[in-house]
Order: sequence, then structure tokens, then C-alpha cells
Amino acid sequence: MNTAVKNVAIIGAGLGGLACAIALRKQGLNVRVYEQAKDFRPVGAGIGLAPNGFNSLEAIEPNLVTSIKSSGCCVSKSTLKNTLGETISSDPINSIFLDKYGHSLVTIWWWNLQQILASLLPPEIIYLDRRFIDFQQNEDGVEIYFANGKTARADLLIGADGIKSAVRKKLTAEEQLRYLGSFCWRAVVQCDRSFIEPNELVLIQGNQQFMYLLNLGDENISWITRELSPEYQLSANAAETKSRVLDEIADWAEPIKAIVQATDAERILEGPICDRLPLSSWSKGRVTLLGDAAHPMSPAMGQGANMTFEDAYALANCLSKSSSIEKAFTNYEKNRLERTKIIQTYSAKREMRYYETDEQKAGRETPPESPTIDEIRQWLYSYKPL
Repeated sequence: MNTAVKNVAIIGAGLGGLACAIALRKQGLNVRVYEQAKDFRPVGAGIGLAPNGFNSLEAIEPNLVTSIKSSGCCVSKSTLKNTLGETISSDPINSIFLDKYGHSLVTIWWWNLQQILASLLPPEIIYLDRRFIDFQQNEDGVEIYFANGKTARADLLIGADGIKSAVRKKLTAEEQLRYLGSFCWRAVVQCDRSFIEPNELVLIQGNQQFMYLLNLGDENISWITRELSPEYQLSANAAETKSRVLDEIADWAEPIKAIVQATDAERILEGPICDRLPLSSWSKGRVTLLGDAAHPMSPAMGQGANMTFEDAYALANCLSKSSSIEKAFTNYEKNRLERTKIIQTYSAKREMRYYETDEQKAGRETPPESPTIDEIRQWLYSYKPL
């Protein structure tokens, strides 16, 4: 155990912050999680958890995997449809995930997953309405400052506050997100589910636009639609957001439009798909980053949450095995930097491939040394925490 660390502060009560808190508490550390939201409310859309993410969750807390799989949807079939609702192809995917790598692909509502993780922590260690604004550190610890005038002190600070991380901004002075030319709307809704079978994931491919439909369990469906958009402008209000989505899919099949029509406009999330360029280091002194704060990436590979869980276990493990914070952070970055850089880069490329025409696909040259899709899956999904 790293004797230099007894008290840990985590900024952000999202998936990575909570998972890391669970892992660190199992090592006997005193952990406090600070979240800017004033309460936990049903937010977010559907996400996918892959075998590599489950391997890290299992290492953090074995019972987590059972809870997640019983709360979400274990996907057994992937279906491609056109905008008229006609099936182009349908493939069983258990051979890709469960049979080969030991875990199903599971789709689950982000909010449900947050609640599962939070339930494993004492509520008194999660402080809401704490918007981080700054920190000061010295050889004795880190002083943390919040917008409401409150402060906290810890031996170590972890920034797990997402793609717009305020901790990262203070750590690196970097502000600019990189817009990838892809604009997104997403929501969770309870509605007629006859268009999508249980345990099915549906991709609807349009003309430079597409939509995913995900079963999430508890009769919830998540729809996520994106379009190619070199520039973008946010809608003025929720009603305009919903109207805009319906305009974009006006000539799509009625059952698809009905899913969007059944969605409460206030529940539709709108925004650009962004990432950041990889950093050469995530740490300075007693402060480090985790998850989207460290390596925000396009969702095209479905690896955002999975990378976050890999980070959470790796960081906790490095802290438990290192004699100093410096050595722990060095080992953490050695374990994580290169892998996340590869996935960040590949995810950005895959985002643009959603919009390729048949002619562009045919003309795209693949370097002879490029790994095959099976090799990429093997490297990605077979990852096991140390």
C-alpha cells in the first residue's frame, strides 16, 4: 500500500469517478467524491459495455457484473436496416463477444449504471452541488476549491469530470475541444418496441446520417442519431430540438419516427461529437486524470465507458502497489497511455466511416500492415487488468 496516500478526492460522480471510488475504498483508503450536479436525476442515453470493460469491473467488484447484466440488455443480434425499415442484414454476435471473450455485449442506460455504482458507496462520501473551480498543491497535499466557496483537502486528487473536465483545464491549460464533423441527438424512451426485438441492436443507415436503437432493459429504448455536419448550431430550446430531429428523419419509416415522436422533448440530448488530441501525460504532482477527462473519444468504437473502467482499476491497482504517488502515476500512465491513444485515434477515423458512400468505401485503401477487424477485436476485447 502507498503509505503517502490516505485521503483521496475524486471530482465527478460519473461512471469513472464512482468505479474508482469503489476500487480505492476496497484498499482501505478514505475517499470523497465531489459532483457539481445538485442531485442524481435520470440523464444520459444508452451505452454499451464490452468484455474488456467487464473484465475491469469484475476485478473491482465481482458482483457488479451480475447486477449490470440483470439491469441491462445482453445483446445477441445486430441488425442493419435502411431508412424504410427494411432489414439489410442480421447477424448473431454472441460469437464475437460471449463465446470468444467470456462476456456479452450489454446495453444499459447510463443513469441506471450510475445508480448501480453509487449503491455500492456510502451516500455520505458523495458530495453534491460541488462545482470544482481550482486546486493548489504542495508536498503535503492538495487544496481543492469549489464554486460555492467550500474547500476540501486530500493527499491525492483525481479528475474524473468528463470531456469538459475542469481539472484537466487547470492541469494542462488546454481548452479547445476537437469537433469531428458529426452532430448527435440521443434520448431514452419507453414506447412501442415492436420495431426492435428483445436482445437486438439495430443500426439504421441513411444518407450521411444514421440511427442506433438499443434495448436497455426495464422496457427502455435508447435512440441515438448522428449526421455529417461540417458546422453545427445548437437548437434554441427543447421543442426546437425535437422538431429538428423529426425534420431530419421525415422520410424515414413511420415506426422509426414514432419512437422519436414518443420522446419527451426535454429528454433529448443534443450536441457535437468531439474528442481531444491524446496527451503525453495525465498527471502532475498529486493530481491525475481518468476516463473522458484523460482521453475523450468518439463513441464510434463504443469504448468510452469501457476505457474508463479500465482506468479506474489500473489507477487503484498502481496506487496499491507503488511506494510513492510519483511511481503510481508513472505506472498508471505506462499501463494506459498508449492503449487509449490508439483507441482515441481509431474511434475518430471510425466516426467518419459512418458517412462514407459506397464509392468512398470501395476507393479507400487499407495499408497492408493494417490489422484485420478480428485482430483489432482480439486486442481490444481480450484485455485483462493486471
